[in-house]
Amino acid sequence: MVSIKDVARHAGVAISTVSKVLNNYPNISEATRKKVYQAVEELNFVPNSVAAALSSKQAGRVALMIDLNVKTQAIDEMAMRYISGAITRAMELNLDVITLFVFMFQEKTTDELIRYLKSQSITGIIIYGLAEDHELLQELVKREEFKCVVVDGNNVSENTSSVTIDHKKAQYEVAETLLKDTDIGKILYISGDEYSYVTKTRMEGMKVLAEEKKYELTSIYANFSESKAKKIVLEQGKNFDAIVCASDLMAIGAKNALLELGVERPICGFDGISLMQYYGKGIYSISQNFSDISAKAMDELHLLMNGNGGRMVEVEYKLIQN
Repeated sequence: MVSIKDVARHAGVAISTVSKVLNNYPNISEATRKKVYQAVEELNFVPNSVAAALSSKQAGRVALMIDLNVKTQAIDEMAMRYISGAITRAMELNLDVITLFVFMFQEKTTDELIRYLKSQSITGIIIYGLAEDHELLQELVKREEFKCVVVDGNNVSENTSSVTIDHKKAQYEVAETLLKDTDIGKILYISGDEYSYVTKTRMEGMKVLAEEKKYELTSIYANFSESKAKKIVLEQGKNFDAIVCASDLMAIGAKNALLELGVERPICGFDGISLMQYYGKGIYSISQNFSDISAKAMDELHLLMNGNGGRMVEVEYKLIQN
């Protein structure tokens, strides 16, 4: 059986260095990390902690890859509900789970990330919110060295599934509900991140509605930030008859801006986060059960790991008024 001492000898480094690399310590040179990961891969080394975890599991080891939105602390609610849903379902499926955050790997190449994941004996990955411009994760999925499920994406292949709601339809429905029976002409649509799958699909729904109802639509990106949404509305809010936001956080920012301006405009959000119960009274939104979505993603990953092919899985949502 290969030991950490064998890896150190093979890589030409100290045993403590191997331990630090495997535990993702900072202040380790990239050259040293490469040598250690290469030795791990060549010797097919499984760390004791991983081996111990796997010995009590049957189905495999899964990594949750989460891209935290650091623009606001409130977004942590979504991440925690994702993690909770995935881990609860993984326990039922007898899967071992580790949670990783995208910022941990910003300086790594795809090969380095793959070596790290293999050193942790990962067999499947769930990626939350895969942006089109995130080259590292896009390449990781494309390489198909792991079974992958993308939450809120459209990545589908033999080894990859996507789990999502119908964002286009949902955005259409919540905006239509907000604007029905009103005499409105000009709409400000505060959108998310231009490279995000959910941003593009939600915008498609908004464009369809505007075309059907003959609304004059202006779209501005606010990167899912309530502070940016507030700034946009403070500067331009008075010029529009209604404000549609592609997230609840941005709707909260927009509402606060209108309060400062002393004007009223119809507003709707999207996501169904708990903060809306306190700050978004009367605002329509789309409620997503993030725990259930994540559990569904774990179910789908389990199927992939047991030989099923990739597919697109659509999850239900609800139109709500806070």
